[in-house]
Amino acid sequence: MDWLRQIPIGQYVPGSGSWLRQLDARQKLAWTLAFLLTPILAGPLWRLALVGLLLLVTALSGLSWRLWRRSLPLLLALALFVGCLSALLPAGSGSAASPSRPPTELRLAPAGADGRPPSHTGLSWELVHWGPLKVGPVALGPLVVTRRSGELGISSATLLFTVIHSANLLLLTTPPEDLVWALAWLIAPLGRLGLPVDRLGFTLLLSLRFLPLVQEEFQNLLRSLATRSLNLRQLGVKGGFGLLLAVAERLLANVLLRSEQGAEALLARGGSWISPAELRQPQPGWGLLQLAGGAALVLLIGLRWRYGAL
Repeated sequence: MDWLRQIPIGQYVPGSGSWLRQLDARQKLAWTLAFLLTPILAGPLWRLALVGLLLLVTALSGLSWRLWRRSLPLLLALALFVGCLSALLPAGSGSAASPSRPPTELRLAPAGADGRPPSHTGLSWELVHWGPLKVGPVALGPLVVTRRSGELGISSATLLFTVIHSANLLLLTTPPEDLVWALAWLIAPLGRLGLPVDRLGFTLLLSLRFLPLVQEEFQNLLRSLATRSLNLRQLGVKGGFGLLLAVAERLLANVLLRSEQGAEALLARGGSWISPAELRQPQPGWGLLQLAGGAALVLLIGLRWRYGAL
């Protein structure tokens, strides 16, 4: 039942020997934003290239393989499952409307001897056509994967993988204090407009600190359900939905109770808002690694501008 602790998702793991840990937090935040924003309006080749780049960075990052040997295969399996569902489910094409003009007027080439228009040339619209499929006495019809559904499947799978894995790498190799400092540095110009930047940064730091508590509460609720040996089939749809709502309500109540206890403990000890720069550990200056990371980020943006539509 301790699988949540064995899969470090969204948690910082201290260590050494990885160049990702030595990279500046602002650069890692910029790289994460690039992985999140560049897939927008991009082609399938660019999305697949981002997945390959993330896998290459993970393999060459120097991180211990025990940190990602459990989470990465599960994430790949989930992305492939979502992509296959998106590609195989019907795309929902509308009914064809009757032409307002005779088909003979719309032909761009003379008809053949049998009166049919010439065959179309070029790429086929259907990529895969299997069927008709049957499951027992039920006929499911043909299984068709068109270009539209194929691109939808690639987009869904790659976007799910890049969003989760890029954020996981950022949180895995960046201390919460450094991450909050990078965010505060990013929104520092808004402080001139009266926005409490230090207060927002400290609040975000507390939120990151409460992530393990949320996972612990969720794990305790799953353990309590497992010890009671509940049979979801006997509960039915209505009973199962009620059980899900009850578990979500208890999880929210426990998390709010933990938050209240943490706030009371902070106030009892005379706690106050601290600037994120005061909590950040000293970092090395801009060396060869920082310059290489910045140059690679500029190269990535240039490649997206040039080849992103492929």
